[in-house]
Amino acid sequence: MSISLFEWVGYLASVLVAISITIKGGVFFRIFNMAGSVCFLIYSFFLGSIPIAIINTYSIGINIFHLIKLVREKNKVGANE
Repeated sequence: MSISLFEWVGYLASVLVAISITIKGGVFFRIFNMAGSVCFLIYSFFLGSIPIAIINTYSIGINIFHLIKLVREKNKVGANE
């Protein structure tokens, strides 16, 4: 039984998302979750699955939005100290 490259991408995506949901919010959660979504997006292209591509593109956008928000809040707090 041989596992193809695209299956490895799917497994990696699953592991990254599983790790992300064990992290208590914040930057690391967003980074791991976004990395998993990017892997799932790549995986969806291998499969030719538009629904998987759509939800993971959306998830990447949400993670980017929240990462920017977290960085701005951190910089705002740092500037006030």
